[in-house]
Amino acid sequence: QVQLVESGGGLVQTGGSLRLTCAGSGTISHINPMGWYRQAPGKQRELVASITGGGRASYAASVKGRFTISRDNVKNTVYLQMNSLRPEDTAVYYCNLKTGYFSDIDFWGQGTQVTVSS
Repeated sequence: QVQLVESGGGLVQTGGSLRLTCAGSGTISHINPMGWYRQAPGKQRELVASITGGGRASYAASVKGRFTISRDNVKNTVYLQMNSLRPEDTAVYYCNLKTGYFSDIDFWGQGTQVTVSS
């Protein structure tokens, strides 16, 4: 089994920064893709950023250039550095890990709230 625990959310003003941390435990391999999703009230959950086991990152267009995803395979931890935050970034942010031969099995953290005030 896999457990994911997020931390680092909070309230920040427009233009501010936050760093989210997701600590994983259990049966985790350094090759498992990991990522961050977010869900705003009344909206579907969306992919924010993902990173492969080899460190290749990809981003949603809305956050490219402002957010940076990274991982520490020794600590089974993934980070999301969020800069130049905007009110539209307000959402619950969820950590995700994919397992399975086709990376089709998802594990989720409990989520952490990020609120950006205007």
